[in-house]
Amino acid sequence: MTSHDDSPEDRHFAAQRQQLVSHLRGHGICDERVLWAMGQVPRHLFVETAYQDVAYEDRPLPIGQEQTISQPYIVARMTEALLGATEPPPRKVLEIGTGCGYQCAVLDLLVEHVYSIERLHALLEQAREHLAALAIHNCTLRHGDGFAGWPEEAPFDGIVVTAAPTSIPESLTAQLADGGRLVLPVGHAQQNLLVVQRCGNELRETMLEPVRFVPLVPGVA
Repeated sequence: MTSHDDSPEDRHFAAQRQQLVSHLRGHGICDERVLWAMGQVPRHLFVETAYQDVAYEDRPLPIGQEQTISQPYIVARMTEALLGATEPPPRKVLEIGTGCGYQCAVLDLLVEHVYSIERLHALLEQAREHLAALAIHNCTLRHGDGFAGWPEEAPFDGIVVTAAPTSIPESLTAQLADGGRLVLPVGHAQQNLLVVQRCGNELRETMLEPVRFVPLVPGVA
Protein backbone atom coordinates (compact mmCIF):
# COMPACT_ATOMS: atom_id res chain seq x y z
CA MET A 1 0.00 0.00 0.00
CA THR A 2 1.33 3.43 -0.94
CA SER A 3 2.31 5.66 2.01
CA HIS A 4 0.25 8.81 2.58
CA ASP A 5 2.07 10.35 5.56
CA ASP A 6 4.28 13.01 3.91
CA SER A 7 2.36 16.31 4.00
CA PRO A 8 0.97 18.10 7.08
CA GLU A 9 -2.51 17.03 5.99
CA ASP A 10 -1.40 13.40 5.73
CA ARG A 11 0.22 13.58 9.16
CA HIS A 12 -3.03 15.04 10.52
CA PHE A 13 -5.01 12.08 9.19
CA ALA A 14 -2.34 9.64 10.41
CA ALA A 15 -2.76 11.05 13.93
CA GLN A 16 -6.52 10.63 13.63
CA ARG A 17 -6.04 7.00 12.64
CA GLN A 18 -4.00 6.36 15.75
CA GLN A 19 -6.73 7.96 17.86
CA LEU A 20 -9.18 5.63 16.14
CA VAL A 21 -6.99 2.64 16.99
CA SER A 22 -7.00 3.70 20.65
CA HIS A 23 -10.78 4.03 20.51
CA LEU A 24 -11.15 0.55 18.99
CA ARG A 25 -8.85 -0.97 21.59
CA GLY A 26 -10.91 0.68 24.31
CA HIS A 27 -14.07 -0.83 22.82
CA GLY A 28 -12.83 -4.40 22.91
CA ILE A 29 -10.87 -4.95 19.70
CA CYS A 30 -7.81 -6.82 20.93
CA ASP A 31 -6.25 -8.49 17.87
CA GLU A 32 -3.08 -6.47 17.30
CA ARG A 33 -3.03 -7.48 13.62
CA VAL A 34 -6.42 -5.88 13.10
CA LEU A 35 -5.55 -2.76 15.09
CA TRP A 36 -2.36 -2.34 13.08
CA ALA A 37 -4.24 -2.66 9.77
CA MET A 38 -6.91 -0.17 10.88
CA GLY A 39 -4.11 2.24 11.70
CA GLN A 40 -2.64 1.91 8.22
CA VAL A 41 -5.59 2.29 5.85
CA PRO A 42 -6.49 5.92 5.03
CA ARG A 43 -10.26 5.81 5.50
CA HIS A 44 -10.56 9.46 4.46
CA LEU A 45 -9.61 8.45 0.90
CA PHE A 46 -12.61 6.10 0.72
CA VAL A 47 -15.25 8.73 1.53
CA GLU A 48 -16.51 11.78 -0.34
CA THR A 49 -14.50 14.96 0.16
CA ALA A 50 -17.32 16.53 2.16
CA TYR A 51 -16.94 13.78 4.80
CA GLN A 52 -13.15 13.58 5.03
CA ASP A 53 -12.99 15.67 8.20
CA VAL A 54 -15.14 13.10 10.02
CA ALA A 55 -13.71 10.01 8.31
CA TYR A 56 -12.12 8.70 11.53
CA GLU A 57 -15.16 9.09 13.71
CA ASP A 58 -16.63 5.74 14.65
CA ARG A 59 -19.74 5.94 12.50
CA PRO A 60 -20.97 4.90 9.07
CA LEU A 61 -20.87 7.47 6.27
CA PRO A 62 -22.73 7.66 2.94
CA ILE A 63 -20.86 6.56 -0.19
CA GLY A 64 -23.64 6.98 -2.76
CA GLN A 65 -26.15 4.55 -4.28
CA GLU A 66 -27.98 4.55 -0.91
CA GLN A 67 -25.06 2.63 0.62
CA THR A 68 -22.66 3.41 3.45
CA ILE A 69 -19.11 2.69 4.54
CA SER A 70 -19.42 0.71 7.77
CA GLN A 71 -18.36 2.26 11.04
CA PRO A 72 -14.73 1.40 11.86
CA TYR A 73 -15.67 -0.65 14.92
CA ILE A 74 -17.79 -2.99 12.80
CA VAL A 75 -15.03 -3.34 10.19
CA ALA A 76 -12.55 -4.20 12.93
CA ARG A 77 -14.97 -6.56 14.70
CA MET A 78 -15.77 -8.49 11.53
CA THR A 79 -12.11 -8.65 10.54
CA GLU A 80 -11.14 -9.90 14.00
CA ALA A 81 -13.86 -12.56 13.84
CA LEU A 82 -12.71 -13.60 10.37
CA LEU A 83 -9.09 -14.06 11.47
CA GLY A 84 -9.98 -15.82 14.70
CA ALA A 85 -6.91 -16.82 16.67
CA THR A 86 -5.34 -18.57 13.70
CA GLU A 87 -1.70 -18.25 12.74
CA PRO A 88 -1.05 -17.92 9.90
CA PRO A 89 -4.19 -15.93 9.01
CA PRO A 90 -6.62 -17.05 6.30
CA ARG A 91 -4.89 -17.24 2.94
CA LYS A 92 -7.84 -16.72 0.60
CA VAL A 93 -10.84 -14.56 1.53
CA LEU A 94 -14.11 -13.73 -0.23
CA GLU A 95 -15.86 -10.43 0.47
CA ILE A 96 -19.52 -9.99 -0.45
CA GLY A 97 -20.27 -6.29 -0.91
CA THR A 98 -17.18 -4.36 -2.00
CA GLY A 99 -18.80 -0.98 -1.40
CA CYS A 100 -16.14 1.73 -1.61
CA GLY A 101 -13.32 -0.80 -1.09
CA TYR A 102 -12.37 0.05 2.49
CA GLN A 103 -12.90 -3.41 4.03
CA CYS A 104 -11.00 -4.87 1.09
CA ALA A 105 -8.08 -2.53 1.78
CA VAL A 106 -7.98 -3.59 5.44
CA LEU A 107 -8.05 -7.28 4.50
CA ASP A 108 -5.32 -6.67 1.91
CA LEU A 109 -2.87 -6.08 4.75
CA LEU A 110 -3.82 -9.28 6.57
CA VAL A 111 -4.46 -12.07 4.06
CA GLU A 112 -2.80 -13.35 0.92
CA HIS A 113 -5.59 -12.55 -1.53
CA VAL A 114 -9.07 -11.02 -1.40
CA TYR A 115 -11.83 -11.75 -3.90
CA SER A 116 -14.61 -9.18 -3.67
CA ILE A 117 -18.05 -9.00 -5.32
CA GLU A 118 -20.20 -5.89 -5.70
CA ARG A 119 -23.69 -5.87 -7.24
CA LEU A 120 -23.73 -2.11 -7.95
CA HIS A 121 -21.53 -1.32 -10.93
CA ALA A 122 -21.07 2.33 -9.96
CA LEU A 123 -19.71 1.37 -6.53
CA LEU A 124 -17.45 -1.28 -8.03
CA GLU A 125 -15.78 1.28 -10.30
CA GLN A 126 -15.38 3.64 -7.34
CA ALA A 127 -13.71 0.86 -5.33
CA ARG A 128 -11.36 0.05 -8.22
CA GLU A 129 -10.24 3.68 -8.30
CA HIS A 130 -9.67 3.79 -4.54
CA LEU A 131 -7.63 0.59 -4.47
CA ALA A 132 -5.59 1.56 -7.53
CA ALA A 133 -4.74 4.91 -5.94
CA LEU A 134 -3.22 3.02 -3.00
CA ALA A 135 -1.40 0.54 -5.26
CA ILE A 136 -3.35 -2.39 -3.84
CA HIS A 137 -3.03 -5.30 -6.24
CA ASN A 138 -3.97 -8.46 -4.36
CA CYS A 139 -7.72 -7.70 -4.34
CA THR A 140 -9.62 -9.14 -7.30
CA LEU A 141 -12.98 -7.42 -7.83
CA ARG A 142 -15.94 -8.33 -9.96
CA HIS A 143 -19.50 -7.22 -10.66
CA GLY A 144 -21.92 -9.93 -9.60
CA ASP A 145 -24.62 -11.32 -7.33
CA GLY A 146 -23.27 -11.78 -3.83
CA PHE A 147 -25.65 -14.64 -3.10
CA ALA A 148 -23.85 -16.72 -5.73
CA GLY A 149 -20.43 -16.21 -4.20
CA TRP A 150 -17.44 -16.99 -6.39
CA PRO A 151 -17.55 -20.77 -6.95
CA GLU A 152 -14.74 -20.72 -9.53
CA GLU A 153 -12.31 -19.63 -6.81
CA ALA A 154 -13.74 -21.67 -3.94
CA PRO A 155 -13.04 -22.96 -1.38
CA PHE A 156 -12.25 -19.91 0.73
CA ASP A 157 -10.53 -19.81 4.12
CA GLY A 158 -12.80 -16.92 5.07
CA ILE A 159 -15.90 -15.16 3.77
CA VAL A 160 -17.11 -11.78 5.03
CA VAL A 161 -20.51 -10.37 4.06
CA THR A 162 -21.12 -6.63 4.45
CA ALA A 163 -24.91 -6.67 3.96
CA ALA A 164 -27.57 -8.69 5.75
CA PRO A 165 -29.43 -11.68 4.29
CA THR A 166 -32.48 -12.87 6.20
CA SER A 167 -30.87 -16.31 6.64
CA ILE A 168 -27.43 -17.83 6.13
CA PRO A 169 -26.98 -18.50 2.39
CA GLU A 170 -26.16 -22.16 1.75
CA SER A 171 -24.42 -21.07 -1.45
CA LEU A 172 -21.80 -19.33 0.70
CA THR A 173 -21.34 -21.99 3.38
CA ALA A 174 -20.77 -24.46 0.52
CA GLN A 175 -17.77 -22.36 -0.55
CA LEU A 176 -16.05 -22.50 2.85
CA ALA A 177 -12.90 -24.56 3.20
CA ASP A 178 -12.67 -26.96 6.13
CA GLY A 179 -11.94 -24.78 9.16
CA GLY A 180 -13.01 -21.68 7.24
CA ARG A 181 -15.11 -18.92 8.79
CA LEU A 182 -18.10 -17.05 7.39
CA VAL A 183 -18.75 -13.71 9.14
CA LEU A 184 -22.05 -12.01 8.34
CA PRO A 185 -25.02 -10.09 9.70
CA VAL A 186 -28.29 -12.03 9.52
CA GLY A 187 -31.85 -10.83 9.95
CA HIS A 188 -34.32 -8.18 8.84
CA ALA A 189 -35.81 -5.88 11.50
CA GLN A 190 -33.46 -7.42 14.06
CA GLN A 191 -29.99 -8.47 12.92
CA ASN A 192 -27.18 -10.34 14.62
CA LEU A 193 -23.55 -10.65 13.62
CA LEU A 194 -22.72 -14.35 13.26
CA VAL A 195 -19.63 -16.46 12.75
CA VAL A 196 -20.21 -19.76 10.94
CA GLN A 197 -17.26 -22.15 10.96
CA ARG A 198 -17.01 -25.27 8.83
CA CYS A 199 -15.71 -28.34 10.66
CA GLY A 200 -15.85 -31.11 8.09
CA ASN A 201 -19.51 -31.54 7.20
CA GLU A 202 -20.63 -29.64 10.30
CA LEU A 203 -21.34 -25.90 10.54
CA ARG A 204 -20.91 -24.26 13.93
CA GLU A 205 -22.63 -20.91 14.56
CA THR A 206 -21.63 -18.27 17.09
CA MET A 207 -23.58 -15.07 17.68
CA LEU A 208 -21.39 -12.04 18.39
CA GLU A 209 -23.68 -9.03 18.84
CA PRO A 210 -26.68 -7.12 17.44
CA VAL A 211 -25.90 -5.03 14.35
CA ARG A 212 -27.63 -2.99 11.65
CA PHE A 213 -26.72 -3.40 7.97
CA VAL A 214 -28.39 -2.69 4.66
CA PRO A 215 -30.11 -5.81 3.22
CA LEU A 216 -28.20 -8.22 1.00
CA VAL A 217 -30.06 -7.91 -2.29
CA PRO A 218 -29.94 -10.55 -5.05
CA GLY A 219 -29.06 -9.66 -8.63
CA VAL A 220 -26.88 -6.89 -10.09
CA ALA A 221 -27.39 -3.25 -11.03
